[in-house]
Amino acid sequence: MRIALVCTPPSDANLRLASQIGVTDIVGRFPGLNLDDMFSLRDRIARFGMKLSVIEGYIPHDQIVLGAAGRDRQIEDFKTLLQHMGKADVPICCYNWVPNDEWARTGTRSPERGNAMVTSFDVDLIQSQSTPISPAISDEQLWDNLKVFLEQVLPTAEDAGVKLAMHPDDPPLLALRGQRRIIHNLEAFERLVQLVPSPSNSICFCQGCFSEMGLDVPAAIRRLGPHISYVHFRDVRGCVPKFHETFHDTGQTNMFKAIRAYQEVGFDGPMRPDHVPVLEGEIADLDSTAPPPHDSEIAVDVNTYNGPDIPVPPGYTMLGRLYAVGYMRGLIHAVRGG
Repeated sequence: MRIALVCTPPSDANLRLASQIGVTDIVGRFPGLNLDDMFSLRDRIARFGMKLSVIEGYIPHDQIVLGAAGRDRQIEDFKTLLQHMGKADVPICCYNWVPNDEWARTGTRSPERGNAMVTSFDVDLIQSQSTPISPAISDEQLWDNLKVFLEQVLPTAEDAGVKLAMHPDDPPLLALRGQRRIIHNLEAFERLVQLVPSPSNSICFCQGCFSEMGLDVPAAIRRLGPHISYVHFRDVRGCVPKFHETFHDTGQTNMFKAIRAYQEVGFDGPMRPDHVPVLEGEIADLDSTAPPPHDSEIAVDVNTYNGPDIPVPPGYTMLGRLYAVGYMRGLIHAVRGG
């Protein structure tokens, strides 16, 4: 188990901070399709003594999910990305099967320790806050589109030495904003890995999502263990259709048992904290309940520290991540016997 981190913004100061607290792996956003940009991102992280291990978020794939007119072009671009990752020795590509590439929250609240702000979801509010996704397609169409995608890209991923890691729908609902969703339970992940069997067809085990499903998280880890290549380590209180994020030690999952389950299944990949509370001294962008697109994530000077004058989306501030990393390291040490 290797502790990974997303740095928001990815400034020198935040990368240096990540290195100082013992993070070994960095998760980068989609850098575009220029190979030099991939190398530049990898090399910049390496200068701080860490490895770029995952590309996650904002990879254009909406036409693939919907089986729309631009599918073939996006599939070819996805293959190019995987080839670039292979050349840069970046081993994991995290993706999802949501047309708009977003996790959905309906607001923020402060029920956590010390009134720390966290994101929340209430299905009764979602329709009033969102525009329906169009066109709506069926579950089987989504599965058929996923099979086409995997059949075409997995050979490229295998050749590049890259694993595709599917993230669960968040929230894990049967439908949202008028669009069906299919990656919302354990059975869906078991179907996924059998749909096109390949060593590159793997799972991003987002603990928060499985907790939102109301599942026994350690049992789910054991059930899917051989296919897990990447982990989002977080927790919530409540289950769909209503829940809110928590500190890593105040949620409904026994996190020690979760870490022990990862050890039992032999997981040795990157694991990052996610959706952390906003702590004192940080200002969250309350107009956003999802991370910004890759081309605006570093709208500020990347060499500027993420201080109180630089708001970022709730869940993506840095101080809560520092707390989470220390907590995770302690659990890993405890499971390993000190």
